[in-house]
Amino acid sequence: MQFRQQALAKLQSPEELDLPVRFARPQGWLVLSVTVVVIAAASVWAVTGSVASTVGAPAILTHGEGSYILQSPVAGQVTAVVAQQGQRLPAGSPVLKVRTAEGDTVVRTVAAGRITALAATIGQIIQTGANVAAVEKVARAGDPLYATVYVPAENAASIPANAAVDLTVSSVPTQEYGVLRGHVKTVDRAAQSAQQIGAFLGDSQLGEQFTKDGRPVAVLVKLDKSSGTKSGYKWSSTDGPPFSLTSMTTAEGSIRLADQRPVDWLLP
Repeated sequence: MQFRQQALAKLQSPEELDLPVRFARPQGWLVLSVTVVVIAAASVWAVTGSVASTVGAPAILTHGEGSYILQSPVAGQVTAVVAQQGQRLPAGSPVLKVRTAEGDTVVRTVAAGRITALAATIGQIIQTGANVAAVEKVARAGDPLYATVYVPAENAASIPANAAVDLTVSSVPTQEYGVLRGHVKTVDRAAQSAQQIGAFLGDSQLGEQFTKDGRPVAVLVKLDKSSGTKSGYKWSSTDGPPFSLTSMTTAEGSIRLADQRPVDWLLP
């Protein structure tokens, strides 16, 4: 009953039409203005901006032509190992001697390179086609190093030409010397098997390691050179490590992919 009387009294009283109407407080206008500016900036960024992304993958430092496995053309007993691991030899150089029923045979390098591994020892009996050495194809001491990054196949199409690459080298303390800089030189068109990778690197175990999550695509990275570092290559730090880099050193590569438009990145 009390509420009914209050309602009747409200109806009988004249409207307060002479009082000013306040549509918004100054603080409200400020909040509205900021909101409009933020929305406008976000809209412009969504249309004209870009989102950078990277892909990480295992890598290895090599010379550009890779390696090959030297196999014995005959069966017999190894009587001498002429070459030494780490030695650089021209094509046709003797690596070891094998005694056969027809006489002694010299196993020679197929192409110029550096002996990275010797699998034969004196007195060992080997069969025709046995792996006796791994030879990295490098003719001169000054031949530059490259990095081969084994990227998941689904990411290969997103890698632009000359994309920037950062390499975390396993033998270099990253916190002290930073990462090695480089740029993409080539991207293979087809995914590689463990056998193909093993043949290129001269190491079947590396082939298995780089394909444990599927067949990857090989991305060849040209290392940025620098005359101010001991290694001769550019690092994220000023001087880089105080020693030279060697081939067959493993690393972790981070490749910058093609920039994406935010509007495409945000929409499903």
